[in-house]
Amino acid sequence: MPQSSIFIHLIWSTKNRFPFITKDLKPQLLPFLKQYSIDNSIKIEAINCVEDHIHILISLGTGQMVAKLVRLLKGASSFWINKNNLSKEKFEWQDSYIALSVSFTSVPKVKQYIANQEEHHRKTTFSEEYNKFMEGYNLKDE
Repeated sequence: MPQSSIFIHLIWSTKNRFPFITKDLKPQLLPFLKQYSIDNSIKIEAINCVEDHIHILISLGTGQMVAKLVRLLKGASSFWINKNNLSKEKFEWQDSYIALSVSFTSVPKVKQYIANQEEHHRKTTFSEEYNKFMEGYNLKDE
């Protein structure tokens, strides 16, 4: 039986970093994504968001592809938000995303980082955070 221990830290923003994720939407969005993930065999280890972006730590199953999981999560959540009129304007996620590998020993630290997003973003903007990840993982904007 195939086994895997691959952790991926996913980050993506709302379209044009618009603050779609309001205090009313967030407590509905996160449970929706958790349940959707359970229903679709996507193992979420940690999830949190602020008004303009989301962080998700997933444990990648054998046979799962990051791009497909991101497409499923983004597509299902934006469709659900718009179908249920949970946003005053048409909700959209940015097309791009970041997928970062996480070592097994770093999982607790990443979970803590994701849990503390509100506190973190009182001191650091999303742009600063994004640039830090891009530099730290030697990624380049396309």
